[in-house]
Amino acid sequence: MKINKARALRALFTYFGRCPTATRLRWARVLGWLAPRLMKSRAHIVRTNLRLCFPEWTDTERETVLQRHFRLLALSIIDRGLIWFGSPDRVRQTVQLSGYEHLEQHVKAGEKVIILAPHFVGLDAAGTRVTMDSPQTATFYTPSSDADIDDLMREGRSRFNESFLISRHDGVRGLIRLLRKGIPVYYLPDMDFGIEGAAFVPFFGLQAATLLSTAQIARSWNAKVLPIVSRLDEHTGIYHVELMPPIPDFPGNDGPEADTARINALLEGWIRKDPAQYYWVHRRFKTRPPGEPKPY
Repeated sequence: MKINKARALRALFTYFGRCPTATRLRWARVLGWLAPRLMKSRAHIVRTNLRLCFPEWTDTERETVLQRHFRLLALSIIDRGLIWFGSPDRVRQTVQLSGYEHLEQHVKAGEKVIILAPHFVGLDAAGTRVTMDSPQTATFYTPSSDADIDDLMREGRSRFNESFLISRHDGVRGLIRLLRKGIPVYYLPDMDFGIEGAAFVPFFGLQAATLLSTAQIARSWNAKVLPIVSRLDEHTGIYHVELMPPIPDFPGNDGPEADTARINALLEGWIRKDPAQYYWVHRRFKTRPPGEPKPY
């Protein structure tokens, strides 16, 4: 008998969305323990990233962060159920947002806004929480190759207010079109998509291929750039999401590479406060300058 993957995922996430907090946390501990043992290639990526970014740490210190990272990551995946299928009241209680007034102020003033959303494990929960308060938002998403699963993701991520999801395959033009209309754009600046449209700028002392588009779009459309940082408490299951005021004097006068390096420096500072919260399973340093070895 053929199993409908989308139906099975819907049932699983509906369960996670309605189960008690203690059950969510228990599942996260189990799956977080299993993940690095079963997903050895991903564990290797995390170990490599931590070794590159924190060479001053001992192996034991890095392993402690790795184990905690996988527990947090497991909980954030389980919580797709909560943010997609949980009651609005429970989403608000679980994902606690501060600083929304900064976004509201600039939107009411008719200014264009980019919400700069680095890849912390609470990224999806933070995005959903913003859509609950903001009448309109737009963001990129990566479509699934399975149409039914893609429909499930789109439904979950656009359940509150008017949320526009632009396929990453369609490029940035669709997102810019919505930004021009005054719709806040939830933008992810910090993954390695190769060198096209990017530059090598420092990140934890290493040259990292980083898209220049945040600075370029902000300059072209005179947009304010408001960072959003999320932290997940693995003991309570509560997300603490901070939407910050605009980055001052951004973009600057030294060009998009300098602006992008400034974003990376800010991101590094946020990560250092709690390194396990960052999305280390991504091969952040896969694109290297000519002649440099591949770290993974």
